Amino acid sequence: MFELDYRLQSDCVWVGDFMLSRVLLMKDANYPWVIMVPKREGVSEIYQLDTDDQEQLIWESSFVASAMAEEFGADKMNVAALGNVVKQLHVHHVVRRRDDPAWPNPVWGRVPARLYTNAQLRDRVLRLQRCFTTSTFKPNEDVQASC
Repeated sequence: MFELDYRLQSDCVWVGDFMLSRVLLMKDANYPWVIMVPKREGVSEIYQLDTDDQEQLIWESSFVASAMAEEFGADKMNVAALGNVVKQLHVHHVVRRRDDPAWPNPVWGRVPARLYTNAQLRDRVLRLQRCFTTSTFKPNEDVQASC
């Protein structure tokens, strides 16, 4: 049974689900930043997914990166599956702009996280849900409770 790592639960807000992946918004208002977590138990690396899941993850990740790049005017999309701290397979999608506080360096540890207000968080989740509209995306309809 799929269970989300407790650190991802505490650092993120649930946006919705694709067929394979749960989509989470990182609680750092410095950047539009989502994390996709394949809903598979005991997987820490992409190569551990079966072939169909690998293909689905690439499709979902590409869709999310493209939608976010367009929606938020990215100069570059940073997409990475690191997993050095959180072992559960998860893929970061970070919109990078030349005017962001860490440009051109990595976002990790560069500047302190800037928290969203509840209204900003709710608005960002709704904006992401709108830009991920596709037949395979199911939004978290309980946005009020998660924000």
